[in-house]
Amino acid sequence: MKEIIAQNLKRFREASGCTQDVIASLLGIGRSAYSNYELGEREMPLNHLEKVADFFGCELSAMFNEQASEEDLIICAFRINDISQEDAEQIAQFKGLVKNYLKMQKLLNK
Repeated sequence: MKEIIAQNLKRFREASGCTQDVIASLLGIGRSAYSNYELGEREMPLNHLEKVADFFGCELSAMFNEQASEEDLIICAFRINDISQEDAEQIAQFKGLVKNYLKMQKLLNK
């Protein structure tokens, strides 16, 4: 499972156009610690997984999905490089709201 999460972390980060430094800053950890998660050398704690899932704009379950793709993400119309931790947290919060709105729309249209 650790390897699947690692692959998705890298795939989603690259699709979002941001660096490991941005994600590490969002999580309040060093870049080398985050790199260990992407390489599958360490297991990422659940609270970190939830935070990056919101940042990428995907369901937490997508992080565990072998078949996850960039289509699972809410992609920004701009590249996310050189942003502050506060900006990254606000982006994650916004994408979380959009994700929940889309879920509600699906439920209402059933």
